[in-house]
Amino acid sequence: MSGPLLEAAGLGKTFGGGALTRRSPVVALRDFELGFADDEARIVALAGQSGSGKTTAAQLVLGFAHPTTGEVRYRGRSLRALGRNERREFRREVQAVLQDPYGAFNPFYRVRHVFDVAARNFGVADATRAVADAFAFVGLDASRFLDRFPHELSGGERQRLMIARALLLRPKLIVADEPVSMIDASLRASILDIIIRLNKDEGISFLYITHDLSTAYHIADDLVVLFEGETVERGPARTVIDSPQHPYTRTLVESVPDPDVRWTRAPAAVE
Repeated sequence: MSGPLLEAAGLGKTFGGGALTRRSPVVALRDFELGFADDEARIVALAGQSGSGKTTAAQLVLGFAHPTTGEVRYRGRSLRALGRNERREFRREVQAVLQDPYGAFNPFYRVRHVFDVAARNFGVADATRAVADAFAFVGLDASRFLDRFPHELSGGERQRLMIARALLLRPKLIVADEPVSMIDASLRASILDIIIRLNKDEGISFLYITHDLSTAYHIADDLVVLFEGETVERGPARTVIDSPQHPYTRTLVESVPDPDVRWTRAPAAVE
């Protein structure tokens, strides 16, 4: 096995508490560890309720924010130490698909603008063909969508387009922050199927951030559970979910609706 693609080593993030603010410091993440190998595509689910530190971890891993403690290393080098060309390669190999598909597009530009900018900035060869292939992979026809405006798209279409935009750059890792939480339940299976196919067929790893253990159970290789910024459990996803050891993990598992619950309708009242 070759060296790691990306490592999070002892990451911590504290908000507030500086000399110019009266607010008490809030620890959002503490001693967070994570790693993705360069030659082994895996889906790692990061689970927890709102406020557990999931999105903070994603922001740090993507380099959108700086950690208070620890560091993120890309191919052995701290993100803070990357030169211009190295940072550009990091941005190509580590892509993001964020939670809100409605906020991902500028409403004043047509869809093609997002793809044109990405192809130009990262020097995508044969961009027209590459864009068409990326659309086809997520089940959309580029000729039907490139000239539409964002308001003409459904939430599911926007989310698939953001996955296509990430795929255009042939990344090694996609950080997907709650990618199915804001779309209809009927469309979630199609997005999850795309993630699985990208992993299995294209060799792309995922950091899949979710509060829904049922989806993590079906698509993830490994599971990391966060509670109030602390990692309370980690391991193979199905092992953790089938036999949770931490009380918080057990609470998350118990909160998953059971589709096999047996119920009977109460008899109608007789007057």
